[in-house]
Amino acid sequence: MAELVNDCPRCGARQITFDITSVIVIAIEYEWQYWYEAFCICRHCNRSSIFVLSESVDGDYKKVHQIGLINLPGAVNRYVDVKGYINLKDNATYKPPLFVPADIEKIFKEGATCLSVGCYNAAGTMFRLCIDLVTRGMLPCEEAEGLNGRVVRSLGYRLPWLFDNGYLPEGLRDLSTCLREDGNDGAHAGNLTHEDAEDLLEFTTILLERIYTEPEKLRLAQERRNARRNYQA
Repeated sequence: MAELVNDCPRCGARQITFDITSVIVIAIEYEWQYWYEAFCICRHCNRSSIFVLSESVDGDYKKVHQIGLINLPGAVNRYVDVKGYINLKDNATYKPPLFVPADIEKIFKEGATCLSVGCYNAAGTMFRLCIDLVTRGMLPCEEAEGLNGRVVRSLGYRLPWLFDNGYLPEGLRDLSTCLREDGNDGAHAGNLTHEDAEDLLEFTTILLERIYTEPEKLRLAQERRNARRNYQA
């Protein structure tokens, strides 16, 4: 039986041996590197974990492909790298909108993970950070009426200013009430509910779609239109 040596996520045993009872291929990269989910039993606590494995650049992947990972004798660590294990964070079902900058996407995903596992205050903090970073970048560089240090520093004052001066669509103003008038959405007090976090998720998603997704979709549509016209010409 194939074996895996790794720390056990269930009992905390260090560098313990697992029996691999089942393996599935979940992805193929670079036309050779297989990624697996392996169902494993810890020999210390006799409980199961599902590990995510990828074939190592230093291993004989051709041999693995030929006989199958689960049929390798002894420990498979010579052939694969352990990339993690399946846990509650994999329940995240909220996807970031398309064409969002990488730094904003990363924060959104962290918020989505927190929301999916019931960490509502942490989720609210991440979504609020998304909104803060996006709206901070929308402020004009030149002087403008009412644009002061308080507006620049505080999201609670910045959003009304952006709405009042036409930088944000008026249709989003009602949804923005999930961020309370003084900018304290409850995350600082540690009392966000599931509904509060869902409200912040919804506003963040729509804001990102308006700022990034919709303009990029229009730009790409215009490119396709121009390409069609040029082709016909």
